[in-house]
Amino acid sequence: MSGEALLINPGDLTGIVLAVQANYYRVQLDLQAEEARKGKKEKSLLPSPQSSATSALITPNSPILLCTRRSRLKKIGQQVIVGDRVVIEEPDWAGGRGAIADVFPRHSELDRPAIANVNQILLVFAVTDPPLEPYQLSRFLVKGESTGLDVVLCLNKSDLIASQEQAEIKQRLNAWGYQPKFISVYKDINIDVVKNILKSKITVIAGASGVGKSSLINTLIPSANLRVAEVSGKLARGRHTTRHVELFEIPGGGLLADTPGFNQPDLDCTPEELISYFPEAMQRLENGSCRFSDCLHRNEPDCVVRGDWERYEDYLEFLQEAIERQTWLKQQADPESNLKLKTKGKGRQQYEPRLESKKYRRVSRKKQQQKLQELYQEEE
Repeated sequence: MSGEALLINPGDLTGIVLAVQANYYRVQLDLQAEEARKGKKEKSLLPSPQSSATSALITPNSPILLCTRRSRLKKIGQQVIVGDRVVIEEPDWAGGRGAIADVFPRHSELDRPAIANVNQILLVFAVTDPPLEPYQLSRFLVKGESTGLDVVLCLNKSDLIASQEQAEIKQRLNAWGYQPKFISVYKDINIDVVKNILKSKITVIAGASGVGKSSLINTLIPSANLRVAEVSGKLARGRHTTRHVELFEIPGGGLLADTPGFNQPDLDCTPEELISYFPEAMQRLENGSCRFSDCLHRNEPDCVVRGDWERYEDYLEFLQEAIERQTWLKQQADPESNLKLKTKGKGRQQYEPRLESKKYRRVSRKKQQQKLQELYQEEE
């Protein structure tokens, strides 16, 4: 898809894909766009689709259609994902069905989870139960920054800690370059602040399992009625409750996408890009420059980034992971690659040599039968 406007036939509608399950798409109709096109007799072009993807969202209580995708889109390789603005051919109102005929260009796109036209990421963590782990939080923040979207950090269960501890956490995260919002779903603390942040935007909510994401969504959107689970007492971790990606309409405006909970997001950036995902490191680069333009901020001389900032050790660990990943990708292009990816404790990834000896491999039945046939032929 390019940036050109889409051709809309009279009777066609537009909408946003709320959920994708199997080969069906739940699409909420954009009645504002339909009203704007009323009265035109001939085929017309919508306003710039690039801007329409970020402009006024679906009006509250808009009707929802269960749609399929036209085979033409499949033939040209056009995927339809959650968050897509789509064109729906004349719907069957009696059956509540429709067919997606085209997809507007996306102004942003996430791959995991697959969702389009997101404006910001709402990163939710708990200050306790499960305890706040700086390394895990740092990894989520770097992943969020790598998307190029605005990252809003909310810390749930703030009612369970003293004000002094809350002030210490705030000071620590300020040094990282973030202004956290302390909330409590249980005590309804600062929930209105979160609503204002989400208003008129498409937001992806993310965070480790058990921090209260589903409970927060149920508070913001009572009709969502998501399943919640208690934190595991043995592991001090949450249990996964979300199984698929879905956009929920927020009363008062905005759409919120819940994502399956996970403990350690993948870091898929290059070694050179990594430093730009640490705001406190970028602050150092703004105040000066490294001696070498390709500095990785490890042992290079006259490096302005290397120093005593708190997350520097995290940066070095993530950097090593990015370097190993880059090496692995190059090895993958080589048919004689001898590296494999393994996940170690705390979600850390490591690349190890692959066992190449064929004597440990089981012979397939097909090859066994071929050998038997060859033996029979030799005997004859």
